[in-house]
Amino acid sequence: MFSKNKIFSKKNFFLIAIVLSLIFFLSFNGLLWPVENFFWNITLPFQKIFYISGQKIEKEIFFLKSISQLKIENEKLLKENQVLSAQNVSLLDQKKENELLRQQLDLAPRKEYSLEAGFVIGRDPRGLENWIMIDKGEKNGIEKGMPVIVSDGILVGTIKDVYKNSSSVLLLSDIGSLVNVKDIQTEAKGILKGEYNLGIIMDLVDHAEVLNVGDEVVASGLGESIPRGLLVGKIQEVYEAPDRLFWQAVIIPKIRYSKLEVVFVIKNK
Repeated sequence: MFSKNKIFSKKNFFLIAIVLSLIFFLSFNGLLWPVENFFWNITLPFQKIFYISGQKIEKEIFFLKSISQLKIENEKLLKENQVLSAQNVSLLDQKKENELLRQQLDLAPRKEYSLEAGFVIGRDPRGLENWIMIDKGEKNGIEKGMPVIVSDGILVGTIKDVYKNSSSVLLLSDIGSLVNVKDIQTEAKGILKGEYNLGIIMDLVDHAEVLNVGDEVVASGLGESIPRGLLVGKIQEVYEAPDRLFWQAVIIPKIRYSKLEVVFVIKNK
């Protein structure tokens, strides 16, 4: 059985070889040209269709690849632009901070006190102007109770809590703030305190003393770490306390606490 299949395979191979040789001979001598011409004429329309379709498909594939590549490049450019924009904003912010700090330093009483400049990084979310957070803390030598001022020696509060890299400042408008003050023009002395977180009043002024609207009020320097002479504000209104033993006065701060950006901590009295 095996021998017959082997002989049959050899015969098929021999026949195929003869046919191919014959086709090659006829084609080489041009004898198949009528057949080839007839074949090409019949298949020409189909070739055109296949060629045009292939060209369209190739163009569409190229177009899709171009869109995909363009999308990738646009996303890359967008990310680069976002990074550059963030860097520009950061640089502009740093420039603004440096200019603001330079302006404030020019006005701060640096010859009189050892000052530590700090930027405001947080504030009372209730909008009551009770406290602010600054970006200086223990590592900068900040301690609890140190007075906090702005340029021109204007007192705004004292250090309340100290952390490693930040501190909270109790503003004069907080109900827990108490500062010894005096009227510059009349020398009348009293206690400055926050009035239910709504403002600042000068209280416990002896009835024999005189307070005038428009007078300036400063820290008196009595019994505390706040240096004498730091400006607080001006007297807006004077009235008698309910017990009729003391005068009270509404004080308008020299600066709006909601606008604070740079402050200075006095590290020595």
